[in-house]
Amino acid sequence: MEPLAIKMRPKSIDDVIGQKHLLDKDMPLYNLIKNKYLFSMILYGKPGIGKTTIALSIAEELKVKYRVLNAVINTKKDFDVAIEEAKLYNGLILIIDEIHRMNKDKQDLLLPYLESGIITLIGLTTSNPYHKINPAIRSRCQIFELKELSKEDIIYALNKAIKSNYLEDINIDNDSISMIADLANGDLRYAYNLLEFAYYASSDKKITVDHLKNVNAKANVSIDKNEDGHYDVISAFQKSIRGSDVNAALHYLARLIEAGDLDIIYRRMTVIAYEDIGLANPLIGPKVEAAINACERLGLPEGRIPLGDIVIELALSPKSNSGHIALDKAINDVKMGNVGPVPDNIRQNPVGYKYPHDYPNSWVKQQYLPDNLLNRKYYIPKLTSKYEQGLKNVYDKINKSNN
Repeated sequence: MEPLAIKMRPKSIDDVIGQKHLLDKDMPLYNLIKNKYLFSMILYGKPGIGKTTIALSIAEELKVKYRVLNAVINTKKDFDVAIEEAKLYNGLILIIDEIHRMNKDKQDLLLPYLESGIITLIGLTTSNPYHKINPAIRSRCQIFELKELSKEDIIYALNKAIKSNYLEDINIDNDSISMIADLANGDLRYAYNLLEFAYYASSDKKITVDHLKNVNAKANVSIDKNEDGHYDVISAFQKSIRGSDVNAALHYLARLIEAGDLDIIYRRMTVIAYEDIGLANPLIGPKVEAAINACERLGLPEGRIPLGDIVIELALSPKSNSGHIALDKAINDVKMGNVGPVPDNIRQNPVGYKYPHDYPNSWVKQQYLPDNLLNRKYYIPKLTSKYEQGLKNVYDKINKSNN
């Protein structure tokens, strides 16, 4: 009952699919193995792209004793046993899956043996080690990022599995292989599992596109809200709107909807309305709020409709960050202690205050900023919309009258 993904696991580095930037001739891991020398390292990247395979292949190629542990499942006692083995064999490769979840006790236990070289660590993680792994561990390791497998990589691997005879008398066409590769979304383990499931879920060992739609019609899209990939999608959503790429904005909106993360969609749209669009289209804020209320009232799937409409408008709206940039400048002055006394004429009990409504156009020349900030200009208008052009005209008239 061993899964196809395990049966197809490469026995050597040469058989690993993808990761050419690390494993091709004269690339870092290729040269380490060629020179028969290994440093502690962390391999990170999405699920199913070869982290465990590469770690095991390295250990096998170097013909070194190794042990595989999981940072969550295995206990401190298991780590103690691994350390004793390392002492016995005068060296051990310790492969630790989900290393970003390793608690402090286990880390403290390992550190001196990493320092001495008795243990060579190969840590595996789906999380960015620069954010999620203890600096004490990280500083003792070389860090390698694994790239997503391409569709061509997945198709190549599937064809190898089909020719392997592990799935005896399988009957599958190229369109079905292509569909599995698309659904796998770069995850080779998922592709193998889907191929194997479709094979055994068929009455005649024949896999077609229609059969695949029956057994699995949904792509393998990661929606773990605690992983870096999800935050990358959130970032891409805002940057696509800021960059006025409406198609990219809708794509990332769709991914966030599929993840069920409506709260982050609401928050990001609201901040975009004021940070990236701001004074170029001041009506966009209330429109975003109306779309959020409509989505909440409708629920999904209908709630996607107002979200799609407002994201299109956000992406295609003129952009201006002049408002929040102006405030950030003022805040920076305050943080740096650049404040000064409030002028006498605008204090709570003012001396010489002029009431603007008593004057034409409701403004009158008088001092508002502290003496030491009299010529400070925080607001620099952007002329990306007629609205802000209008604000600039008023701004210029006031400045001219005050000079």
